[in-house]
Amino acid sequence: MPDELLARLRRFHDHTFPGVQDRFQDLVRDGQHPTILFIGCSDSRLVPYLLTGTGPGELFIVRNVGAFVPPYDIGASRGQLAGFHGTTAAIEYAILNLKVAHIIVCGHSHCGGVRALYEGVDPDTAPNLAAWLDLGREAVLPVQLTDEALRRTEQRAVVLQLERLMDYPMVRRQVDAGQLALHGWHYVIEDGEVHVFDVHQGAFVPASSSEHSGTGPFLPFAGDDISPVDAW
Repeated sequence: MPDELLARLRRFHDHTFPGVQDRFQDLVRDGQHPTILFIGCSDSRLVPYLLTGTGPGELFIVRNVGAFVPPYDIGASRGQLAGFHGTTAAIEYAILNLKVAHIIVCGHSHCGGVRALYEGVDPDTAPNLAAWLDLGREAVLPVQLTDEALRRTEQRAVVLQLERLMDYPMVRRQVDAGQLALHGWHYVIEDGEVHVFDVHQGAFVPASSSEHSGTGPFLPFAGDDISPVDAW
């Protein structure tokens, strides 16, 4: 059986790399200085570099099922880690070491992770997946699953993660200082359109008609006791 992975590696080395070799050598010599932390779903149909038109060294990428952000673990500061460290560690590194200026949380249409919130996962056969999906539980609507319910839940899940990011002390400090912007995106795969969250409208707006790439910091609305994820 032909080894297709090996063939792809050789094509990269022989044909692709020569065209970008200088760029990679600069990144090795000068180090990486990405300005964007991209938190996206692991879905193979979501391709961050295509969406953002970026290349090597421009995105610091974290991908997981559902594009979820774990709650900030206060126990971590006391050396008592209790789970979900990979995504949290990447967020800390992006803010504290790389000094990124933007964080994008990008969900998408037809998300299997969000669908599983309604259809369920067997905790005996996939205990880690079942536990991870709980990070999106608050976005679930009290309705039967339909295409519209799935879309709204996908979007609500994005806003939920933005709210959770604001509980990270280093994120809040940078946002309050005006040195960090948060952006919520929902990529509609079949349309090739990213819808960006507008906190003032409390809605996702197609990028083709939006005046911005998403607004923050996604705190509760003035005079309200509810957060944006509960407001729509």
